[in-house]
Amino acid sequence: MPVTARPLFHLGLAVALTGACLVAQAREAVGDASAQIRRTSFGVPHILAKDERGLGYGIGYAYAQDNLCLLAGEVLTVNGERSRYFGAEGKTVEQRANLASDVFFTWLNAPAAIDGFLQAQPVAVRDLLEGYASGYNRALAERRSQGLPAECGAGDWLRPITSRDLVKLTRRLLAEGGVGQFAEALVAATPPKLAAQRPPVDYSVALARQASFAAERGSNAVAVGAERSANGRGLLLANPHFPWVGGLRFYQMQLTIPGQLDVMGAALPGLPVVNIGFNRHLAWTHTVDTSKHFTLYRLELDPKDATRYLLDGQSLPLERQTLSVTVKAKDGSLSQVERPVYVSKFGPVVQWPGRLDWDTHAAYSLRDANLDNTRVLQQWYRINRADSLAALTDSVAQLQGIPWVNTLAVDEAGQALYLNQSVVPYVDQALLEQCSNPKAAGPLVVLDGSRSACQWKVDAQAAQPGIFPAHLQPSLARRDFVQHANDSAWMANPAQPLTGFSPLVSRADQPLGMRSRFALQRLQGKGKLGVEELRRMVFDDEVYQASLLKPDLLQWCQGVEADLEAVCDSLQAWDGKADLDSGVGLLHFMNIFAALSEHPETWRVPFDPADPLHTPRGLAVEQAAVGKLLREAALASQAQLAKAGIAADQRWGQIQQAADGTPVPGGPQALGVYNAMVSVPVGPGKRLVVSGSSYLQVVSFTEQGPQAQGLLAFSLSSEQASAHAADQTRAFAAKQLAPIPFTEAQIKADPQYRQYVISERDKGQVVTTQ
Repeated sequence: MPVTARPLFHLGLAVALTGACLVAQAREAVGDASAQIRRTSFGVPHILAKDERGLGYGIGYAYAQDNLCLLAGEVLTVNGERSRYFGAEGKTVEQRANLASDVFFTWLNAPAAIDGFLQAQPVAVRDLLEGYASGYNRALAERRSQGLPAECGAGDWLRPITSRDLVKLTRRLLAEGGVGQFAEALVAATPPKLAAQRPPVDYSVALARQASFAAERGSNAVAVGAERSANGRGLLLANPHFPWVGGLRFYQMQLTIPGQLDVMGAALPGLPVVNIGFNRHLAWTHTVDTSKHFTLYRLELDPKDATRYLLDGQSLPLERQTLSVTVKAKDGSLSQVERPVYVSKFGPVVQWPGRLDWDTHAAYSLRDANLDNTRVLQQWYRINRADSLAALTDSVAQLQGIPWVNTLAVDEAGQALYLNQSVVPYVDQALLEQCSNPKAAGPLVVLDGSRSACQWKVDAQAAQPGIFPAHLQPSLARRDFVQHANDSAWMANPAQPLTGFSPLVSRADQPLGMRSRFALQRLQGKGKLGVEELRRMVFDDEVYQASLLKPDLLQWCQGVEADLEAVCDSLQAWDGKADLDSGVGLLHFMNIFAALSEHPETWRVPFDPADPLHTPRGLAVEQAAVGKLLREAALASQAQLAKAGIAADQRWGQIQQAADGTPVPGGPQALGVYNAMVSVPVGPGKRLVVSGSSYLQVVSFTEQGPQAQGLLAFSLSSEQASAHAADQTRAFAAKQLAPIPFTEAQIKADPQYRQYVISERDKGQVVTTQ
């Protein structure tokens, strides 16, 4: 049953939860946590503590030293308080209007939901959260006295945080794969009789954000087993594509509790665990999956009242929840703005004109499986401590806390593993055939909300009612390799296709993305693979699509008129890469392909499910209609580059850059660029990277343990004045993966090694040891 369908807590339980909350806050206020923070090259923190509270204390303190304002801003967002300080018309990092964002997060992070999440946590996770908040608060106090970073502005909106704020950040992460993509649609849902009062919403921006979810939070991963690795042990490439700004920006760190935990990797803001990383025995990474993590329910409305719906013939009222948001006016005065949210027993009503309309006949309610996922932090902490792939696999099967990503991993013995086991509604093919709405089109799953028989199925073996148990989801263990690049589970390894699953979990016989085809091309054969081969998959910056289309484009160019000779000359000279030195032929290719992608009939050889690695391919330039499309696309591209002020001799590195001006290699994932980058125009001839390759990690296992190389592509700190705001970005541009210190000897041998000790009982002093 979704969170929104639960009745209000009884008074006794509410009192108990309030008491537990006060105890937790008291523990946060007074404690004896301590931690050693050792910094190595690029400022990467290696945090050592005797217990979870101390570890969390060190994490929160180190993170706030590097990203104080970022985390403070995200805490403001998930508490629904942006309008209070920055006005209703401002925008979030995701370009969502402040007021809409505030209403959504006020609903998502209601006190009962936060209480329930905290109560579900084991002591170790609660200690990590409480320690994190305390460490952050210490750093906040110190940085106030020293002078706040410029990114904080006046800083009047900064405040100490609690573990509840960190839970709210976690729930925002959970909602990313579901209801978070419908925030505007939830806020704007209005009964037809009150349509004139519907708040204005820019659905085009919301739709673009929803469509770009996988593009901006995609990933590549390759796990190589003993049969293919150069040294006969496990080898892993982690190449997640995540935002370079905001609440999903990775942070690199090592966490150690002697005898219990020793893990290195990257974590999202506010999370006291490593999301992608390695320990002494295994390495793992994640890729955004294609599984569905929510369904819509079409509500049949009561003919007498469009705020009531029919379920098994009974008329039930939609629950009207009135949410209040404090808004700051231009004159500085504060006022309260109220917005209603309507909720059925399935979840909130969402309204999207032309797609999900609320009229007198029907409305649409969204049920998100991850809103009941209280296991996510415990899941990653279990993975952090796993001493084998069996332990990792068992923890995922038991907890089922992975929200909306696949897991790929290797161990020291040379086993490679792929899991498509995240939180997915238990809707099998039979239930789809019985309950899906035949009028619904597109990627959304719409079920009949007028019959109880169409509720998600319940399996006693699942960790949560209404989701698939792990044994009904894809898994694959091999000794050669598994790979993933945001397609379904089908072709994780072509030698063993994964088929026979619910369409909500994984679909077979679908065209592969170009990154998957590129990776499988590189991995074919029986040759041995080492660190260099995996590194080059990213840093070669090959545009795989060019190998399929460029020969035909150049053939077409032989017959073009003089007005397009410049475009064809640039295509001829282009090296087929998205490298810093690649010419403007890359931009023309990007623009032409974007136009052709809307016309799948332009392929010479269409997709064949029997040959997914090689189809579709070729450009049917011999067809007059294709030639006409090409000419129109090439002329438009030429005009676009001229308008943007891009000269014929410019190079990609002069155009695509980080915020500090560092040139950034890589290009659009749709073109099969493994080093996928999302950049947006920011001025004449300039594009700003906003998402893409983030935490790069290549881990091999040897007799001496894990050997790792990697980079945080956007660097450790989001503060421009920091020495670590762009150092790793420059190394990334130079394609220089750095050794990742992991053992005590490696950490202390680092040329930039420095250490300091912090303690809650002595907040005024930091003991520094060089």
